Amino acid sequence: MPFAAHIFDLDGTLIDTMPAHHRAWQRALSPHGVRFSAERFYALAGVPASEIVATLAAEQGVAIDVEAVVDARDHYFHDEEEAAALPIEPVVAIVRRHRGALPLAVASGGRRHAVMRTLRRHAMHDWFDAIVTADDVTRFKPHPDVFLEAARRLGVEPTRCCAYEDGDLGLAAARAAGMHVVDVRALR
Repeated sequence: MPFAAHIFDLDGTLIDTMPAHHRAWQRALSPHGVRFSAERFYALAGVPASEIVATLAAEQGVAIDVEAVVDARDHYFHDEEEAAALPIEPVVAIVRRHRGALPLAVASGGRRHAVMRTLRRHAMHDWFDAIVTADDVTRFKPHPDVFLEAARRLGVEPTRCCAYEDGDLGLAAARAAGMHVVDVRALR
């Protein structure tokens, strides 16, 4: 059965922002003595920043102003992304192929302002019929909510959607939504 819609994660799926994100996290957390290994960072891909900070601080016994660290991370990410993040061409080619022919959405665990900034920077902000972020749902990946909301906004049954993801939590979320899933790590 052909798909009726395509839904894409952003960071690490459409744009190779993950190394820039990790560097920004390191810069924001290190003044507080909080460690965030690359392995753990990739395992938490798709989890909203405030949840990551709260989790790391609790695990490492550090009292921390969560929103201040998230704001610092956002600031550092802006610098890091501008210098290094590039589109992931095999995935962007899929978007180009279906743009205007099928409904397309972004389903990201990022904050709306950061998602929109990244899409604008790469001139993709108007390529999608729906953009769903952590600001639009109350439960985050691995829960299916961001993908279900994207399908709802597109007016397409989740089982008729193909979701593109690069993180284990996001892949689990898309599967839980009943979507066909493409692990874009295999496309690189």
